[in-house]
Amino acid sequence: MIHLTRLNGNPLVINSDLIKYAESSPDTVLTLVNGEKIVVLENCEDVVHRTIAYRAQVFAEVSRLVPAWPLPAEAMRLKESKAQLSNEAGERRE
Repeated sequence: MIHLTRLNGNPLVINSDLIKYAESSPDTVLTLVNGEKIVVLENCEDVVHRTIAYRAQVFAEVSRLVPAWPLPAEAMRLKESKAQLSNEAGERRE
């Protein structure tokens, strides 16, 4: 969600994923995927920069919360290592 301002000065929050395109004529007009048009004070460049900043924030949060997954070769090595450790532990019990 990005924070923008309507022409009358009222703040507005828009889901940037729903913006189909933005055009300046001379006011900035956002056309959403459902065809709705919204006129905002910010110029097109500001809308793009805010969208990029928002997405960067989302990706940073996701990468912080979700551990990196191992690559397939690394996953196989981990599986083999675990199996070897399990076999060694079983041999020690016998």
